[in-house]
Amino acid sequence: MEYALVNGIILNGHENMTPQKGKVILIENDRIKDIRPEGEVLSGYQRIDLHGQYVMPGLINMHVHLAGNGKPQKKQRDNKKLVNMIFATHLGTAAAYQLVSRYAEYELLSGVTTIRTVGGLRDIDTRVRDEINHGVRIGPRILAANEGITVPGGHMAGSVAIAAESIDEAVRMVRKRAGQGVDLIKIMVTGGVMDAKEKGVPGEMKMDPAMIKAVCEEAHRLGFKVAAHVESSAGVKAALENGVDSIEHGAVLDDEMVRLFKENGSFLITTLSPALPYALFDRSVSNASEVEQYNGKVVFDGIVECSKQALANGIPVGLGNDVGCPWVSQYDFWRELVYFHKYVGVSNAFALYTATLRNAQLAGIADSTGSIDKGKCAELIVTKENPLDNLQALRNISMVIKDGNVIRDPKVRRRKIVDEELDKFL
Repeated sequence: MEYALVNGIILNGHENMTPQKGKVILIENDRIKDIRPEGEVLSGYQRIDLHGQYVMPGLINMHVHLAGNGKPQKKQRDNKKLVNMIFATHLGTAAAYQLVSRYAEYELLSGVTTIRTVGGLRDIDTRVRDEINHGVRIGPRILAANEGITVPGGHMAGSVAIAAESIDEAVRMVRKRAGQGVDLIKIMVTGGVMDAKEKGVPGEMKMDPAMIKAVCEEAHRLGFKVAAHVESSAGVKAALENGVDSIEHGAVLDDEMVRLFKENGSFLITTLSPALPYALFDRSVSNASEVEQYNGKVVFDGIVECSKQALANGIPVGLGNDVGCPWVSQYDFWRELVYFHKYVGVSNAFALYTATLRNAQLAGIADSTGSIDKGKCAELIVTKENPLDNLQALRNISMVIKDGNVIRDPKVRRRKIVDEELDKFL
């Protein structure tokens, strides 16, 4: 299809973006053919009048678990047992596939046109990715890791990550994922808030440094970058010393860690959304134990400080919201931008730039997406209000354009209790 977006205000996704009026975006099939001054004669294009609304690149969510729905929990589930039960039957397996597909669609309908999945159920993420790429279903661009690699008793073992008993087995897991056609490798270096049993240990080391090194070497040999779940300073150092490309979540840095980030060319993916309910909600709302609340505060404060230190030291920072954790839904990535602004202290423009072009650069896809530039894919969203004035404008998307499809007034099914409680912290 050939479209001409007229009467819109362009926010192009670049770091120094300012609203641009009086321009037309020409789209042919799924590409931006040109950006021209308004007033020229346009023949052969279907005009889409944006009526003074704001058009910008689609958001890019760099940390997603597509199998989770973000439903608040009164008590922790046995995720390993649940996953085993799901895949015990053909019906359960089919239902899991359809669920992941629907959640991917929710991401798109909420304005997220690219996701980077970092732990999923078996090979479902790559299969859904391929169906979207072939036009079988609608959804975001997916960069998929499939199942993460962890250790016995490690973070998410048996659910969205598989435990390697030895270094050799971990290396074989890398090769298996390569055979599945993944886009990156995910490892679980430390524990997390939900699996910590004592105060102060949510980020205790789980994966031996020798295994981290072996996985990174094999992944790099095969052409993959390695993302690492890390929620402690010791974990950050061990991950960087042994070749990890991205630190997911983060913790307080020292001078040595800053040096390692820069020497390795590694980057940080900030995720404020999952720890916030544990750290800031009243326990009567979050249903967190005293230990979980304490550890949530440790992790939340560590991620905030890590983000500030990284930005101050010129370390690349991207954004993801760890969707799938309790209280983090597939349609709420816009909240992560708000938290980035509120708690890390960046401007609205920098938050939007980070969630678009900067994330695209870190994901290695900036030649195709992340900004409104001639020749790039037309992966665009439209809002009535200006997110540079208020990032909450991204809560209500009036149009999504991807793969030549124009989706007007996209809607997702929301959880009232999630909105009510999280809105208190905007």
